[in-house]
Amino acid sequence: MTTTAGDQKVTVTEAAFTTYQNQKKSSTSAAITKGEPVLVLGWTSGSAITATQVILHPTGLSASSSAAQFTCGGKTVSKQVGQIPAGFSQGSGTITDGTAANKATEAALAAYPGVIVDRVAKLSNSEYNVHCIGDSWPHHIFVNQDFKVVGAE
Repeated sequence: MTTTAGDQKVTVTEAAFTTYQNQKKSSTSAAITKGEPVLVLGWTSGSAITATQVILHPTGLSASSSAAQFTCGGKTVSKQVGQIPAGFSQGSGTITDGTAANKATEAALAAYPGVIVDRVAKLSNSEYNVHCIGDSWPHHIFVNQDFKVVGAE
């Protein structure tokens, strides 16, 4: 069991296909130091993450990183920041993976440390919707083609 920057408890499971990266170079799980931030990409099921990739010392994060967290308590939170793509509706876009999804996830987590990402969708305007789960805000983080966060809701 580990704790995210937003104080959410998650279980991260390593698999045979899990890869590790440190400073853009291939690494191993032995390089992980307790208390140092990591970015875990993978599949989620509730509060469990099966790691496909673990990035040590991800750009923009530090052990002291923090972001405003808004607890929903099961209620709908209607807060928007920045640019929300025109015509965006939940469920729109095409689920994507690979390098583009990893870069979009890294950008989203740098802007909102502690959220739990469960998928990335490429939208019709070529931006990305990084979809987050849990009871913290934001639920959608929008990342442009240059992998810069442009909005959240």
